[in-house]
Parts: sequence; structure tokens; C-alpha cells
Amino acid sequence: MNKTIENILPMLRRFAYSLTGNTPDADDLVQTTLEKILQKGVPAEVEVTKWAFRVCRNVWIDEYRAQKVRQNATQKPELQEPQITNEQQAFDSKEMLTHVNKAMNTLPDDQRAILSLVAVQGMSYKEVAASMEIPVGTVMSRLSRARSALLDMVKPYTLGAGV
Repeated sequence: MNKTIENILPMLRRFAYSLTGNTPDADDLVQTTLEKILQKGVPAEVEVTKWAFRVCRNVWIDEYRAQKVRQNATQKPELQEPQITNEQQAFDSKEMLTHVNKAMNTLPDDQRAILSLVAVQGMSYKEVAASMEIPVGTVMSRLSRARSALLDMVKPYTLGAGV
């Protein structure tokens, strides 16, 4: 089981980052997720990867509802990493990424999680549906709404900034 967890750790970390919006919180989320998986184990009939994503999402939802600190921290400029302005292109790219991350943080939890699993992790709709225990049609609907909302939030920025 440890070898399998080592193999999925990069994917799990990217997923955690897409949920939290910052590296320290993502690292904490991954650590808590791994602790829960190692303490309670993985059910025999469930794939480790799907189980890890499910546990990670559930831990994040529990912490988010309890504290709501992560969202506040990602929206405070003084808590974000300083931007490197050596080249205009690097600056524009980082600005766009920051804008997209902020836009992602405004999406409802269910839409953000599905968008992250499909767009960041490259999971199929069927895999997402299985890991979240929802119908494929619900995945498609939430993903469509998430993409549309994200595009609406990012489009004014790209038109105004000339990116």
C-alpha cells in the first residue's frame, strides 16, 4: 500500500492545491489525508487513488466548514507569494494564474472539486463520478457550470489586461 500511496502523492498534492489555493494549506491537507488513510486503511473493493481523492475532498470540506481560514488567507494580498517582475511575460502569466485561482475560489465547492479533478488531474467523467459517488450527468452539469462561470470571471481580465 505504501508504494501505491507514493505513486499517487503528486496527483493528491495537486488536487489539494486546487482545493485550498495555496501551498502550505495544500501540504497540510495532504498530510491529514494520508494520516486518515494510514489509520483507517482503504476498503478492499475501492481503488486507492479514488479513495485518496475522496478522503482528501472530505477532509477539506470538514476543515473549510469549521474554520473558513483558507479562503480568507488566499484573498489577502499580503499573505500571497511576492510576484517576480523580471520579465513582462512571467509577470502576466503569474497575474493570470493568480486571477484564475481567485476565480476558482469563488466557485461552489462541488463545482471546484469536479473542475479540479477533470482539468488538473485529467480524470474522466466516469472516474470523477465514481470517486464522488454522484451520477455522470451531475459531473457533466457541474463541470459545465464551473467552466462557464470561470470563463465569465476570467474573460474581463484577459480583455482588460491584454493578456
